[in-house]
Amino acid sequence: MLVGILCSRIRVEEKLLFEALKAHGTAYEKLDDRTLIFDLHDPAPFRKYDLILERAINHSRAQYALHILNDWGIKTVNTAHTAHVCGDKLLTTQALRQHNLPVPRNLVAFTPESALEAIEQLGYPVVLKPCVGSWGRLVAKINDRQAAEAVLEHKQILGSYHHSIYYIQEYIDKPGYDIRSFVVGDETICAIYRTSDHWITNTALGGKASNCPVTPEIDALSRAAAKAVGGGILAVDLLEKPDGLWVNEVNYTMEFRNSIDTTGVDIPRKMVEYIRQEASA
Repeated sequence: MLVGILCSRIRVEEKLLFEALKAHGTAYEKLDDRTLIFDLHDPAPFRKYDLILERAINHSRAQYALHILNDWGIKTVNTAHTAHVCGDKLLTTQALRQHNLPVPRNLVAFTPESALEAIEQLGYPVVLKPCVGSWGRLVAKINDRQAAEAVLEHKQILGSYHHSIYYIQEYIDKPGYDIRSFVVGDETICAIYRTSDHWITNTALGGKASNCPVTPEIDALSRAAAKAVGGGILAVDLLEKPDGLWVNEVNYTMEFRNSIDTTGVDIPRKMVEYIRQEASA
């Protein structure tokens, strides 16, 4: 069995996956997206791989590479479809809603004027997010009209395509934490609390990870969310409300370095076992 690893900068997660592959006696090759060239007329160089695992940092590179590979009939984890849906918060929300999963209320607008009207319809505070982005970057909590006008003006001046789509979400007053669960195939393998004094709890921004027991509700909702976006190896972000859990986002190139010791689960081993299973299917 030969597995390709689509990657760029090698992080702790990739090093752990390389070790897990070696431990399972699985040969692998790194496919650096910074030097990779796809001849769209010749898939032969990639047919030697039983499966390609996507671990790219850049969403655009990952999405296009996966589309090319899947169109050639080459197995990938995750698939181009999953990357396409998870890489865009609007598409993720739509997929979750189509599967009748609980999500915060979201409004979408295409001009600063209609975005301001949408914000006021939803009621302050609201959260304004870029449709494409990660690590909590460019996510803003807007508390009043003056703040809304300022942020919308900044986005208009920035002028890029991504800043011209206004994805507006109701603000959920979290109890100081949210939950990230890890789904591999059809199993919720573990979950963590991400706790912070800041309203954004991403560990990339200083949130502290601690073990979260996988309750039947977390398990069922996490697996359903993963299935809704196409399945594979995914991290599901859940928000806790007095009346239950809501799905906030689903991540398709998940980071997990801080969650192994925290949960006691060998996440890279679980990933490699799933990759081998998919490659052999």
